[in-house]
Formats: sequence, structure tokens, C-alpha cells
Amino acid sequence: MEHIVNQFSRRKFILTAGATAMVGLGLKGCTTNSGQLTPIKAANVNGGGEIETTKARIGFIGQTDAAPLVIAKVKELFAKHGVPDVELVKQPSWGVTRDNLQIGSAGGGLDGAMVLSPMPYHMSMGTITVNNKKLPMYVVARLNTGGQGISVGKLYQDANVGLDSSKLKARVDRERAAGNYLRFAHTFKGGNSDLMLRYWLAAGGIDPNKDVISLVVPGSQLVPNIRVNNIDGFCVGDPWHVRLINQKLGYTAFVTNELWQDHPEKALTFRSDWIDRNPNTTKAIVKGLMEAQQWCDKPENRLNMATVLSDPEWAKVPVKDIQDRLTGRINYGNNRPIAEQSPNIMRYWDNHASYPFKSHDLWFLTENMRWGQISTNTDTKQIIDRVNREDIWRSAAKELNLAAAQIPTSTSRGVETFFDGVKFDPDNPKAYLNSLKIKEV
Repeated sequence: MEHIVNQFSRRKFILTAGATAMVGLGLKGCTTNSGQLTPIKAANVNGGGEIETTKARIGFIGQTDAAPLVIAKVKELFAKHGVPDVELVKQPSWGVTRDNLQIGSAGGGLDGAMVLSPMPYHMSMGTITVNNKKLPMYVVARLNTGGQGISVGKLYQDANVGLDSSKLKARVDRERAAGNYLRFAHTFKGGNSDLMLRYWLAAGGIDPNKDVISLVVPGSQLVPNIRVNNIDGFCVGDPWHVRLINQKLGYTAFVTNELWQDHPEKALTFRSDWIDRNPNTTKAIVKGLMEAQQWCDKPENRLNMATVLSDPEWAKVPVKDIQDRLTGRINYGNNRPIAEQSPNIMRYWDNHASYPFKSHDLWFLTENMRWGQISTNTDTKQIIDRVNREDIWRSAAKELNLAAAQIPTSTSRGVETFFDGVKFDPDNPKAYLNSLKIKEV
């Protein structure tokens, strides 16, 4: 029972004109004190090959996950490695990001983008593209881990909704019997927030395909739709949870690090044809990104980072809506104690947050199989080996002379354990899938 908001006829959903724009607005470049970017010779800055182009159009969504890209641009770290003309192009939604990647920069679209980690796989398989055209993509880095959450509206203030979604089951069953399904939103079908939301509901005995209505709503429109009771809850990153709480419209049931510690989040992807033409430029961009990620994870930089992100060019949100969760202070917005110095924060570098583990991509694909969003006959090894270019990450890390401890020794992070005790063994994803009680396969 998956619905897109502008196709859902029972209620009028709040959307902005920007949510249907095909191409985001270009952002102003950052300059030196003199007002000009200092030209950097491309030769030899990339440790073994001349940079093919100094330009790249990279899309991003205005939320805290985008911090490494923004910091790499603002602090001229892309320029440092020979790519001064990286243009960050703000996107209103993941659907628009997908469309602009399919268009490509030659048509006014994008070369690469911050994306939900499963998106490059869906695009490569043609499951979400226009006319189901297969568009080969490469993943070159993870942007962050953790830092998302699930929030509910103030109608559920007395329910104390948390990790145990079974607290909602009686109400879900009652509303379903009356034909008034509860409505939960995420930002993209088959993406991170969709899969997290589904996992949480199913863990409490609620079938996300049959017992509730699942809606796709752009992040910026989630809080307004809670305000008018169009949705009951949502799964997304910040700043939307804190905005909900600050406007006294609801509370956070949990942050997703409580569901799965240091779970993978957004990724940096490029069209494979662009990387194939520009391998050295790609590696230079990854090096700039890595240095930005290291900067972002230093505690003393977090408040500065929040200030930068608040600018209209980037996230365009008040600092107060993002600084607390970035610095480890989590106000859930209900009677749950405020967590100070919480370990459940978004990470950009620590604990191998930047490295794109293939085992994590396997979980995303397995969960998409679970809900019937890709075929169970999908050759996961073949497509992961094709899309996941962790070799580019490793090459960039080597050229940055990173310490051995900062470079994973395996493409797998090993067995993952979820809040409900369920384990995902990447060596046996079939056993994991078979163990799940609620699924579509």
C-alpha cells in the first residue's frame, strides 16, 4: 500500500512548487580572501595522474548529511586536490536528484550526487528511472552513518512510542478495521528511510504493506503535513525532527542509531560514464571529501559546521534546529530524559563512516527483496561488485597517506545486530531473510 503524495486523493498534501522542479538552482562558489579562487595546476596533484577536468556538478539535499560536501566546498578542499570548479547544486527531493542524474550535466543535470545508499543500485537496475532505463552508477564513498530518526505527531503523546512499535498495534488494527489507516511517511521508496521505517514497524508486528499507508513526502514537507494531521509519523534525517519538536507538533520516538548502531546512511555516487572518463578527477574529489569528513568529526568543529550549514545556500535552517543533535545532545521532545553527550550521533569519519562497505549495500538490497521492491533473483554479488567502487576510496586513502587503522581490511563490516536481537550475516543473507516473520517474499 505504497502511495506517492501527489497521487493520494483522500487528503490534500502540502507540497511546494520546488518539489517538482527538474533542475536545482546552482550555488555560488566559495572564494579566497581576494574574492577569487586560486587556480591549481592539475598535473601531479592526484598522486599519479593528470586530472581530466576541473569541473563537476554534484547534487545535494539541504540537511546535515550533506555536511562533508558543503565543508569540502567552503574550505576549498576540492580545489586543494585540483578540482576548483566543483558546483554543488541543491535539490528539492530525492526524486529530482534521480531525474537530474539521469539527465546528466550535458543536459543541465548532474554528474554525481549525495544519494540514499540504495538509489545507485535501483538506477543501475532501471527500477526507478524514467522508462526503466538502466543507468550504470558507481558509489565512491559513504557520506555519513547514523543521525536519522522516527518521529510521531502529538496525537501520540500519551502512547510514549519508542523502539517498540507494538505499542501502536492495537490502534493500527482498530483504524485499519474502520478503514482509517495510519499514515507514515518517508522520503523515497526503497531508500534508507523507507527501509528503516519498515523494519521498525515489522519488528512490532505491523505489516507496512497491509496495516498502514506508507507515503513518499519530501523532507521539507514532513513537518507541515504533521501539523495538519495528514501523516502520523515519519522517518528522515535532521533538521526535521528538531523542527517538529521546536514547533511542539510531536516528538522523536527514537534515533536510528538506537535501532542499528552506526548504520550506513547517505552515499556519494556518480554516473559511471562520468567516472570512466574522469578517474583521476573522481579520486581527487574523494580525497577532498575525506579531508572534509575528518574535519566534520572533530568535536571542536561541530558548532562551526552547524553555522555553515544554516546558510541559505546549504540547509537554510536555524542553527538551533541542528546544533544539538550534531553535538550529541538529543531532546526527544516527550517525557524521555534529554541525552547529553549521546553516542548516537551522526558520524562522518570515525568508525569507518566514510568507507562504503559492500556488506551494507547487501543489506539494503536484501531489504528491498524483503518488501518486493526488487526481484529475489537479483545477483547481488554481481551488481554490488559493479556499482560499489570501494577501490577508488582505497586508492584515495592511500594517496592521502591515511593510517592503516583508518582503512578497513575487509569489504564487510561483519555481522550486524539490530535493536530487536535480529542479526544480519552478510555471508548468509538468505538465512536473515528467511528468519523475518513479516515480508512480501
